Amino acid sequence: MDPEYTSYTMSWGTLGTVRPFTNFQPERDVMEVQAALEKKDTVTLVRILTNRNNAQRQVISRTFEEKSGKNLSVALKKSMSGDLEDLLLLLLLPPDNAEAQRLQQAMAGLGTDEETLMEILSTRSGKQLQDISTAYRQLFKKDLEKELRGETSGDFSKLLMALMKKHNVPAVVQSDVEALAGSLSGKKVDAGQWINIFSSRHPDHLNKVLMGLELETGQMVSQIVEKRFSGDFRSALKVLVQCIQSPADYLAKRLSTMKTSMVHGIMVCHSEEDLLCVRVAYRKLTGTSLYSALQNHFKGEHLQALQAICRSED
Repeated sequence: MDPEYTSYTMSWGTLGTVRPFTNFQPERDVMEVQAALEKKDTVTLVRILTNRNNAQRQVISRTFEEKSGKNLSVALKKSMSGDLEDLLLLLLLPPDNAEAQRLQQAMAGLGTDEETLMEILSTRSGKQLQDISTAYRQLFKKDLEKELRGETSGDFSKLLMALMKKHNVPAVVQSDVEALAGSLSGKKVDAGQWINIFSSRHPDHLNKVLMGLELETGQMVSQIVEKRFSGDFRSALKVLVQCIQSPADYLAKRLSTMKTSMVHGIMVCHSEEDLLCVRVAYRKLTGTSLYSALQNHFKGEHLQALQAICRSED
């Protein structure tokens, strides 16, 4: 990485890996980006776009359009291709748009990527999901909830709809534990209790509920879910439980597959929020740093871009 563009030293107090570039000069960046696009100089494009936070990248995009009359994303598409193009285009999207695009891609074509739907809905707050829903409508001219209903069914669909409207209702932990334990008493579990509680409580409260349920039943929650539920709803609950217990551990597990689109989505969308936590969880899960693992699966400027977002070894 060019020393001139080393934007900061890691410091306490933030869980993101990408932070504001301290000597930000958008007009200079735009001049370099324009020259790089003409020469197809991917090294310069990676250096600039991975060393600016999202707000600064939006300024670069606007300044580029003001000076050239062209859309930066469109210009990138003409100059680049492949996985690096996909990654840089994702970096240029505002955060809500990036998650909206991931949701759209999870529902596109034959079959639905249910786990990506659950990943996003489980790790985002109710307010964030409202903003993502607004971005989805603006980008694709469609209603996100209607699209989700069209792609899913049964209790799984009901869970997604509840999560889209998630909110925090004050409640007593023991009452929720008893309600969930009671739902297990019959031959058929009352999924409605699980949907209601899991979509209307704060994550810290839910973590205590899960621990209480394990004490009450003498079983791990993962075992309860595996035994008492089935199909897409069971898979969805597994994701939700993991995200309540430790979203960083869950995201690290997802990253360990090293599936390109998944790596792009998680690293970009969490780069300014909690990617440091995910890095720590990845090391604990695999025994290898995320930074090194990327080197074993990707190459060239694509690798350099991913490692710049990851930032450093652990």
